[in-house]
Amino acid sequence: MRSIGIRELRERSATFIKRAGAGEQMIITVSGDPVATLGPIIPATSQTITLTDLVANGAIVAPRRRDKYQLPKAITFNSGSRIDQTLREVRG
Repeated sequence: MRSIGIRELRERSATFIKRAGAGEQMIITVSGDPVATLGPIIPATSQTITLTDLVANGAIVAPRRRDKYQLPKAITFNSGSRIDQTLREVRG
């Protein structure tokens, strides 16, 4: 994979974008440090990640509950009241 400095990218951006469109991937650097990649767009079908994939990779933990989660009942209060007072009333 080729490295390109930010200055070179600014000067020849059209060339590098055409290369990316043709499938080439490049690393963009600022002061020699890699900061971004430039490459072709990956088709959406290969980008689809499911919850099962995330659980398998350890990115998320599967829910322990098997029953359907129910949201708590909605709380209504007067718009003229202070939020701290309302929270005290709700929490008891």
